[in-house]
Amino acid sequence: MLVATSTAVDRSPNMAARVAARLGMPQPATMDLNVVCAGFTHALATADHAVRAGGASRVLVVGADKMSEVTDWSDRSTCVLVGDGAGAAVVEAAEESGIGPVLWGSVPEMGNAVRIEGTPPRFAQEGQSVYRWATTQLPPIARRACERAGLEPADLAGVVLHQANLRIIEPLAEKIGAVNAVVARDVTESGNTSAASIPLAFSKLVEQGAVSTGDPVLLFGFGGNLSYAGQVVRCP
Repeated sequence: MLVATSTAVDRSPNMAARVAARLGMPQPATMDLNVVCAGFTHALATADHAVRAGGASRVLVVGADKMSEVTDWSDRSTCVLVGDGAGAAVVEAAEESGIGPVLWGSVPEMGNAVRIEGTPPRFAQEGQSVYRWATTQLPPIARRACERAGLEPADLAGVVLHQANLRIIEPLAEKIGAVNAVVARDVTESGNTSAASIPLAFSKLVEQGAVSTGDPVLLFGFGGNLSYAGQVVRCP
């Protein structure tokens, strides 16, 4: 089985099937999940649920976006932030689960705060609205994701938030209360890569030795349609 996250950035049908074909995977189940910046964490939860239910034994979860195709290069409030990227993880059954319960949802009445619109399509957002929502409404949700995993925020070794921008990442991480955790700040290197930002940032923490095998790490995606999804995972 293969799960790929994509967004309105790529309008071709079933990107997951195309990835599976390029990898030479024999008869996988494939699906695309269009949840933009929260896409990877939504797909990770979907993969976890499929494995737990016995619907799959191994799942490839891919988060990928090509933001440059929808960037308005005359809008300095957005074009300096975004980047293109892709990241992936393999989920499979184990004696002890390495993926905690997901906490997910959205605020559809504020869905236009982050959007792709126009012809040709261009990325736009209401920066102040997104900032206020992320820094005031998301911290308690992130803390509840820790509670569902049976942990306190202080128990976390790492925090990997969607790499929107540092003005959101730093106050959000502080309000979560993960005082002993290293906080991913890959936005300064890779930019805001939408669905790819969490797997990219997480992989770099692992490569740098900032988190070790078995460490609890909070993954928390948020963005388009003001959707969000978070879970605590054990570092592979």
